Amino acid sequence: MNYIQKGTPVFRKTNLALFAAGFITFANLYITQPILPEFSREYQVLPAVASLSLSLTTLSLAICLVIFGSLSEAWGRKRLMTISIFSASILTLAIAFSPSFEVLLVLRVVQGITFAGLPAIAMAYLGEEVEAASLGVAMGLYISGNSVGGLAGRIIMGTMTDLFSWKVGMIFLGLLSIAISIYFVAALPNSKHFEPRKLQLKELTGSLIAHLKEPSMVILFGVGFTLMASFVSLYNYISFKLLGPPYSMSTTIVGWIFIIYLVGTFSSTWFGSLADQYGRPRVLFAGIGLMFASSLLTLNVVLIVKIIGITVFTFGFFGAHSIASGWVSQRAKHDKAQASSLYLFFYYFGSSIGGTVGGIFWSKFGWGGVVGLISIFLMGAIILSYCLHSLLKKETR
Repeated sequence: MNYIQKGTPVFRKTNLALFAAGFITFANLYITQPILPEFSREYQVLPAVASLSLSLTTLSLAICLVIFGSLSEAWGRKRLMTISIFSASILTLAIAFSPSFEVLLVLRVVQGITFAGLPAIAMAYLGEEVEAASLGVAMGLYISGNSVGGLAGRIIMGTMTDLFSWKVGMIFLGLLSIAISIYFVAALPNSKHFEPRKLQLKELTGSLIAHLKEPSMVILFGVGFTLMASFVSLYNYISFKLLGPPYSMSTTIVGWIFIIYLVGTFSSTWFGSLADQYGRPRVLFAGIGLMFASSLLTLNVVLIVKIIGITVFTFGFFGAHSIASGWVSQRAKHDKAQASSLYLFFYYFGSSIGGTVGGIFWSKFGWGGVVGLISIFLMGAIILSYCLHSLLKKETR
């Protein structure tokens, strides 16, 4: 059937194009995260309110992922991904000229809608076009683009905010994203195994419900929710912690601390290879365990220990996420884009909940409260992973 295989030129070309698309999406999605303290100061709002510039974006993204995933079954993968990344890039430019925080929030909600045209569809594209034996590595490479994009967006915004202003940072990132979008369109091969179908609401709703009736899929959706809720809780409020005493860092230095994201580039690909070799359940448990243990390390007041904790936490997160997301694509027997979009709906809904609730815990209990919230989320992930492992053992008997 001429599927894309690891080691071939088309495999490298495909993954570089999707790496670039993931870079654009996540560089622009998380641009407000390192400057939440700046928003809180400039607009005179509480940290939890400032976090809405990210939480509302991920919420609108989560809701629209299901819609866009369904639309792609009828309209095609590459077309919607192209519209998504160009629109998101242009909106970043528009946000730079927001006259008020309220307008900024509205534009971020609209941007969240445009982001929805890429993540689930990219995962479905890989699931359709890449051979099964190479899918773990391919999915890991795509997610590594997400991590590099998230890193670059944070560093650019942190540095530009200190040197010029956060608005200059957004203009620069918007222009860069448009240039990369042009490369994506030229480099990504057209689908060979996608079969378009008529957009029939009844059938699409039925297939959506069918995914939600599959216990293993629902568990994976729950894992995505808890992983992302814990991850965003940590990264949203570590900036507040490091900007204040006893560290009193600058926005630039805090932004560069996000270079830790590079470990996610390695771990997502490596965990994918380990899953192909040793099985997904064991590797998923390992990733969640690393996140739980390392979150406790961040309670230490010594800066180097805190950074080590954040690093290991990030390593475990991207590894666990690559396993869970790839598992959804593998287990979906029909409407893969829908299945992926459902996973990402819960994933980004977790981002919205964790990001906002984390602000409440930060205001009331400080960093210890944030770590406590993270621990609750990760205990949920461990329980869900155990349930999934038990369910799959029953299936093989």
